[in-house]
This record gives sequence, C-alpha cells and structure tokens, in this order.
Amino acid sequence: MILTDTHTHLYSSQFQDDRPEMMQRAIDAGVTRFFVPAIDSSYTQRMYDLEQQFPENVFLMMGLHPCYVKPESFEKELQLAEEALNQRKFYAVGEIGIDLYWDKTTLDIQKVAFKQQIQWAKKHQLAINIHCRDAFDEIFEVLESERSDDLFGIFHCFTGDFNQAQQAIGLNLKLGIGGVATFKNGKIDQFLNQIDLQHIVLETDSPYLAPVPHRGKRNESSYTVLVAQKLAEIYGVSVEEIASITTQNSKAIFGI
Repeated sequence: MILTDTHTHLYSSQFQDDRPEMMQRAIDAGVTRFFVPAIDSSYTQRMYDLEQQFPENVFLMMGLHPCYVKPESFEKELQLAEEALNQRKFYAVGEIGIDLYWDKTTLDIQKVAFKQQIQWAKKHQLAINIHCRDAFDEIFEVLESERSDDLFGIFHCFTGDFNQAQQAIGLNLKLGIGGVATFKNGKIDQFLNQIDLQHIVLETDSPYLAPVPHRGKRNESSYTVLVAQKLAEIYGVSVEEIASITTQNSKAIFGI
C-alpha cells in the first residue's frame, strides 16, 4: 500500500529535533511520497536540503505563500520564485492563493501574486497548489479569470461546501483532504461521499491540522493513514482502495 502526502511542511522547525525519525515513521506506515510546498525564499535552502536527504521520497513545489505577500517584499520574492522555476525541476507552483484570515489589507497584491503564479504554472505546464482561508469568492474570481485547459492542480486543505467543491472540480482541481475530515465540526465529511474519489488527494499539512485523535498536537506525515481510514469509512471502501486511487490521482496531477 502506497500513500501519498500531497502537502507537508517537512522543513518546519517543529521537526528539527526528530525529522529523520518522523520521516521513517511515515515511510514505515506506507507514506512514501511527500510533496513539499514553498512559503518564501527563507525556506528554499531547507527544501533543497530535504530533497537531497530523501531524493526518492521528497518532491518540491515553488511559489510564494499568500501570507508572505507583503508590500515591501512581494515583488522581490516573486522574482526569486520565478528564477527558481526557470532553473530546475519542480512538481507544482505552490502554495499560492489568498488568505484573508490574517491580513485583509493585502488583498489586492495577494490577487496580483496569485494570478502571476498561475500564469507561471501554465507556462511550465505545472499544477498549482492553492491555499485559501476566508477567501473562497476571491480565489474563484481569480481562477475563473484564468480558466483554461492548462489550468489544473489541487485545492489544498479544502474546507468549502458541496457547491464550492463542484466549482473547484469544474476548474480541473483535485480536493486536498486532510485532518479536517476527521473533525466533528469539519463538515466536509457530510458530503464527501457525493464526490467521486477521482477528484480526491490526501494530505496532512503537517505540522498543522493534525487529525483526530491527535487534534491540537503536532501533525506529521504518518497521519496520512488516519485520513485514509476516515475516507475509507466515508466512502465504504477499503483503506487500500483509498490509497491506490488517491496516489494515482496525485501522479496525474504532479506528472509522475
């Protein structure tokens, strides 16, 4: 059984004391493919180091996280991200998007950065990996303006309703499902079984959003298994089937 964590911040300082052990726990649990999103340039070297340590397992994305789109620095950060994309292989442009939970004042430049990075993804024929927090309308507005056959990717940590799920799927996006599916108030578990598994990929977003029974604690990639078990329950299929279909979906998205 091969499981794929399509979104994990393995370079996080929360893993600095036990990263090799954390990685081994995941691999032992069958999670052998880790897709690592970028945040900003201050994390780039950590990402490269991880890839060097685990060349068979770690696959990198490049992009500027919306929370790091700041008036004084975002243009330089975008330039660095674009240079990296032009220089070497990445598997997606991400994580990119709009976040209005922490700062609403940067909405205009977040939109600019999001749109520009979608255009890079199209140019390089790469997936996008979308971060959305309190910003579904704004995200969809930008996505609709860029709608085309060469727009595709993952709506990371999807927490929307059924209609928003359908809208995302209509834009060639898979839904990234993680720990929220195990929360009592997560809500997505109430309609997920109405969505074909071909539209679903697994993720942890570790070290954040740990699934039940670890909610509130540090998340890690081995917990992808707990997400798969929850989906097996929701869909009424085996964990092996969830693993197989979602891993195949991730391969299609990331071009592997």
